[in-house]
Amino acid sequence: MTESDSGSMRASDADREAIAQRLRAGLDEGRLSIVEYDERLRQAYASTTFSQLEPLVADLPEPVPAKPSAETVKRERDKRKVVKEWRDWASVTFILVAIWGVTSIASGGPLFFWPMFPMGIWAAVNLASMISGGGGHKKCKESDSDH
Repeated sequence: MTESDSGSMRASDADREAIAQRLRAGLDEGRLSIVEYDERLRQAYASTTFSQLEPLVADLPEPVPAKPSAETVKRERDKRKVVKEWRDWASVTFILVAIWGVTSIASGGPLFFWPMFPMGIWAAVNLASMISGGGGHKKCKESDSDH
């Protein structure tokens, strides 16, 4: 489809709603008067093609996506860290159990399940880190002379 054909393509309800949101942002930013906003909004909901929608926002800037807050970024980083820790734990657990299985088969019977020690200790550390908020790397703010 050529670019000239895209204007004659029929617009969906979602397309009209996206234009309405851009118009609302223009009103909120003071770029449109209430009368102009109302007129354009009516035209947006009455539009059937992209060629009817595009002129309604042609003089408005593209919306800028909102930046996530510092707290949201930190929460996502902490979440990725926890997922990575448990993924690493599962990978090593798989390897340890495989080694235990192979040695048990080679010896002709099940051996003592020694992988439970590293698995259990690592899982306990992961759980403690999750419960405590995963601080681990926080630095003491007091000066060394106060200790």
